[in-house]
Amino acid sequence: MTQLIIKNGFVYDPLNGIDGEKMDIFTSNGRVVEKVAEKQAKVIDASGMIVMPGGVDIHCHIAGGEVNAGRLLRPEDHFRDVETKTPLTRSGVGRSIPSTFTTGYRYARMGYTTLMNPAMAALEARHTHEELNDTPMVDKATYPLLGDWWFVLEYLRDDMIEECAAHVSWMMTATKGYAIKIVNPGGLEAWGFGNNVRDLYDSVPHFNITPEEIIRGLCKVNKLLNMPHTIHVHTNNLGKPGNYLTALDTMKCVENLASEERPVIHITHCQFCAFKGSDWNTLKSGAEEISKYVNNHSHVTLDMGQVIFTDTTTMTADGPFQYILYQLSGNKWVNHDVETETSAGIVPFRYKRKSFVHATQWSIGLELALLVQDPWRIYLTTDHPNGGPFTSYPKIISWLMSQVAREKMLKKINKRARKNSLLPSIEREYSFYEMATITRAGQARALGLEQKGHLGLGADADIAIYNINPELVDASKKYKRVRDAFQEAAFTIKGGEIVVRDGQVVKSVSGKTFWVNPQVSSTADITSNMKRKFREYWTVEFENYPVPESYLGTSCSIPVEAKV
Repeated sequence: MTQLIIKNGFVYDPLNGIDGEKMDIFTSNGRVVEKVAEKQAKVIDASGMIVMPGGVDIHCHIAGGEVNAGRLLRPEDHFRDVETKTPLTRSGVGRSIPSTFTTGYRYARMGYTTLMNPAMAALEARHTHEELNDTPMVDKATYPLLGDWWFVLEYLRDDMIEECAAHVSWMMTATKGYAIKIVNPGGLEAWGFGNNVRDLYDSVPHFNITPEEIIRGLCKVNKLLNMPHTIHVHTNNLGKPGNYLTALDTMKCVENLASEERPVIHITHCQFCAFKGSDWNTLKSGAEEISKYVNNHSHVTLDMGQVIFTDTTTMTADGPFQYILYQLSGNKWVNHDVETETSAGIVPFRYKRKSFVHATQWSIGLELALLVQDPWRIYLTTDHPNGGPFTSYPKIISWLMSQVAREKMLKKINKRARKNSLLPSIEREYSFYEMATITRAGQARALGLEQKGHLGLGADADIAIYNINPELVDASKKYKRVRDAFQEAAFTIKGGEIVVRDGQVVKSVSGKTFWVNPQVSSTADITSNMKRKFREYWTVEFENYPVPESYLGTSCSIPVEAKV
């Protein structure tokens, strides 16, 4: 393996408290090490450049059934952004839903090296892993959808928490999953009958259980299994005016399950559940109320779900929400029900600067990131592709780092949305250190990926170098320089190998797939029970359901000692 010396860069490594210190980084055999022999090493002169750990994306829809269905639904998206073949890379297409190889190349060009696919129907796990394995340049993992899983609902209804934990353990191993994903808890099951749940306390049809009980139950399960990441929650009433109250109730309902050591719940793409108002005409931002709560409670983390003014493709397991979006937009629509497990919907969508609702959404995402005081508690995402393509991250970085950039965009948006926006009153501008936190260190820590998101000894040698000098460039005034630098990394290093130079892929590599393997006392009863249930409920054979490790290419199993 290549030995590297990265010399004289301005290093930003929040997990190790390094804030722009000029120093050298050494790598060998894919790890950060204390020293290497200079005569044997390749040297990168990073003078006048920023050095950060490789980027981490906690929530991006890049593989699986809904993504592939989105590609089929939107042939017009394919030719808006074409990836041409080179001697080193494959061709590909797609702007909001790029093909697998294109996804890996574009993330790597921005200095990203680790991605989390946030929604996997367990029945479609094999296909999901095939696509993840086909995505080069990055390490990855995926979250199985368990919040409306029939047998989870039965266990939680009967208050059989340990039995539910053992079942979820089996599911994690069978699907090679990484975290417990909950989408509109109870609402997806209700959607199978053309309904939805109204709030956290509404009863789910046929199961006599509430969304609150689902969230609390799976939070307890997560703690029993000692999972590296918290429960990952897409709240009820997402995308509806007034839903900030539901988001607050969701955070509050697990307060007494929190411990001092770590958060217990992650609210994903929070912008979509931070709406005040009684209808679309009275829509306002609930970011201030949500931020105040997060600032005063350590048990919750968020990611932004920032909206970008562009054409994109919305996709989620939240079938009822997608039906509402279909009705609002009149665009084509896909609806999907996955046997005993979950639902899904896909709707093409365009966010417009002159739309009052869309401009308000744009403002809310930035307000959340700027009002949450601790950057370790909120992370940069667009809920790709729901709020916009991941390739828009550099633009968001410039907005967060520059009040001037925000003011320039504010002048272009809907006047009523601009008048209601909190942004003119917010002077805060992110530093490079804080930006490294919300795009790398914070996300890696929230995910429990101990070898990611930092440049300490033993860390994975996943490193991004950006051609911008923090001593010479005022990020606030020269935000375009910041945007351009983060758009195309000077160098991206994956596992100690230089894979991108000056925004161009110079080496194609395959990443690892992470999955969690909870160590429970016995799974014999679960396996026997599941075989019986497969005969009764599924259209596939039990033997064809679990994902073999061979589907994962290079995989990295993370054993965790469960308490069941």
